[in-house]
Amino acid sequence: MTKEDAQVKLAECRRQIDDIDIRILHLLNDRTRVVEIIGAVKQQAALPVYEPKREDEVYRNILKHNEGPLPADAVKRIFERVIDEMRTLQKMRMQK
Repeated sequence: MTKEDAQVKLAECRRQIDDIDIRILHLLNDRTRVVEIIGAVKQQAALPVYEPKREDEVYRNILKHNEGPLPADAVKRIFERVIDEMRTLQKMRMQK
């Protein structure tokens, strides 16, 4: 492969990454909108934001459906971060 061929291939892959990133962003915002509803329900019912059993269910669900090539431990770390950000958002909304 020539350097020029490599540059063309890299540009194509990077365009694909950009498109995928935008789709991920849209899905994260969709998830956030649902989390906001959950937070409002929890606030109205005086329920705690943190539900470790539910988080364990989420991890089991995503790991069960992970077909790779991303390893399970990486998937779990990513979702730990997503859940942490969602929990922070719920707490912020409840303080208003």
